[in-house]
Amino acid sequence: MNMTSTTYAHAGVNIDAADQTVNLIRTLAHNTFNSQVLTGIGSFGAGYSLGNQVLVSSADGVGTKLKVAIETGRHATIGQDLVNHCVNDIGVQGAQPLFFLDYFATGRLVPSVAAEVIGGIATACLQNRCALIGGETAEMPGIYQGTDYDLAGFIVGSVDRDRMVTGERIQLGDTLIALPSTGLHTNGYSLARQVLRSQWEWNSWVPDLGCTLADEMLKVHQSYWSAIELLLDQNLLGAAHITGGGITENVPRMLKAYQKALINTQSWQVPAVFELIKTIGQVPEADWRRTFNLGVGMILCVPDSGQVAIRHLNQAGIPHWVIGSVQSRSADEPQVQYV
Repeated sequence: MNMTSTTYAHAGVNIDAADQTVNLIRTLAHNTFNSQVLTGIGSFGAGYSLGNQVLVSSADGVGTKLKVAIETGRHATIGQDLVNHCVNDIGVQGAQPLFFLDYFATGRLVPSVAAEVIGGIATACLQNRCALIGGETAEMPGIYQGTDYDLAGFIVGSVDRDRMVTGERIQLGDTLIALPSTGLHTNGYSLARQVLRSQWEWNSWVPDLGCTLADEMLKVHQSYWSAIELLLDQNLLGAAHITGGGITENVPRMLKAYQKALINTQSWQVPAVFELIKTIGQVPEADWRRTFNLGVGMILCVPDSGQVAIRHLNQAGIPHWVIGSVQSRSADEPQVQYV
């Protein structure tokens, strides 16, 4: 297969259309809000005030990573991806996970497959101290083909209102600390599959990766709750879960309009899987950065030079690095600048 300048849109995913859809939905949803709703559509998690306590919720899926699980017959970890993604989305606002619900839909129900998937969900819920309290299993022939399935998750957490992480206290000069991803996590799989499957089968050993293609593509989405919880009382100012949109679109979600993130691209080594996708698919630099996490799963904003946060992360043995800082932004500049 001759790969020439492949983009996420070429792989069938239109990020611009997704952004437009969110904008259209925003007004519809806003019309339903009452005074207890604290966050608008577009934040990582949705906040709902119960006095001094805030419930933070999120809903998500795992995208076309499902195709990897289905095609390889490896279903045990896809549920972990789902839970950890949702945990991170509410964790960026400082919310302790409370409970989780799942939605499993398939064309033809295979009990052993469903049990593997839900088993992964239960495993991650235990790891994140989160109760799996319910869900829905739907058999829908004609909607899903054969034994193909879809998966979605819904999480609710809580945080004291005065401990909620909102980004409001972020100031110019504050430090951005990155936490490493385990791989693609749950984003960019349509493009990754198109590019990498043009070269290798799922069980092929890929020397640059040091594992099979399937092993790389099924690495579990990392949960960052332990790092966030550690820093909550150490003046954590903001956090961005690096998912669809990459650093480019997720970091601005915690910044004010007059602020930008100055990202030092020399501060970390991009994992080999992302370099392979870029090289083989001839993926343009901007699309590459907007599609993948490139080895950065979470970015935390901490005060000044970040020495207090760095000390606590070191003591806990949590891998991290300083990736950049918050700087002043003029009206015509992007909110993320790579240097």
